Amino acid sequence: MAQPRISAYLPPDIDPTKAPLAFGRRALPKLNEELQSPELLTQQRALMALCDLVHDPEKVYQAIALGFLDNLKTLLVHHDQTVRQKTTEVLSIMALHSIGRQGLIRSGIISALTGLLDDPVPICRKNTHQIFGMMAKLPEGAGGVLQANLIPPLVLKLKTELDEIQELILDTLSNCLRVEVSEALAAGAVTVLKEKLSHSSTVIKSKAAWVLLEISSHAEGKIAVCKEGVIPLLVSLLDDTQPEVQVSTTGALMFAAVTPQGRSSAMGAEAIPPLLKLVAEETSRARLNAIKTLTLLAELPEGRQALLGHRDTFQRCLDDPSEAVQRAADIAITVIQWKP
Repeated sequence: MAQPRISAYLPPDIDPTKAPLAFGRRALPKLNEELQSPELLTQQRALMALCDLVHDPEKVYQAIALGFLDNLKTLLVHHDQTVRQKTTEVLSIMALHSIGRQGLIRSGIISALTGLLDDPVPICRKNTHQIFGMMAKLPEGAGGVLQANLIPPLVLKLKTELDEIQELILDTLSNCLRVEVSEALAAGAVTVLKEKLSHSSTVIKSKAAWVLLEISSHAEGKIAVCKEGVIPLLVSLLDDTQPEVQVSTTGALMFAAVTPQGRSSAMGAEAIPPLLKLVAEETSRARLNAIKTLTLLAELPEGRQALLGHRDTFQRCLDDPSEAVQRAADIAITVIQWKP
């Protein structure tokens, strides 16, 4: 079902005219004062001007040094939706810069943003999740999201949020769950992500599979993925025509198939034929993951037997332009030809 795109336009009763700025070094100090003004229109205009200025990394550095972040944190809970919208927009632009992300992390902005997860204005929520996503790209940012206990509410929001916000949540989760997965597993993340594998959106399917890949990189995650019956659904997605879905799905399947239970489940779901098809497609971005997954399945007697007649498929991969594909194919051939 199609959803409306989240609009960043301001309400019709808001005057978007920006207040005149002083030139030079006095511009930012003046704006910092205006952010603390009791007059709503002054605050709104200051935020609009700040949105333009923080596209410049030098201005971001100056704003952090002047203590803007403390004022912006206060405005996150403002009663006016335009103030909240523009405040989150300023922070999301700052988070695009390395110096901005570092400053936001040090200021404790992640915890301050948690109250906006239920904001009634979609654009405020979207900006908030964009900030989380940018922060989580840094190890210390991902750690900040985990320390703020945000993983359980983020998992729950996947059930109710608009599609474009779900995409942002999945980005955040993929970076955070690379570090730690126990909270996500306790919150039922695998069950929620399994449902997302059947979503009508290619982007959401692909990103959900990628989060499952990160979960499966942990021992307890592999167990949960097998237990929840995710592997047959991953196998069914191998026939998806979208390259990004193929890449993330084969990656998730590869990590899950490391365990005996994962390999048995993949064999039961008849994963070998679609994986061989991906290996045979010379332009497939999923080729490397498919070869590695088949190598794991070849460790089972029935897998090895099924692949013996397809050695030529792997043999052709030895001439692949990618050295990684060549090495993986060579290992696969060795495992398939092994005799006990």
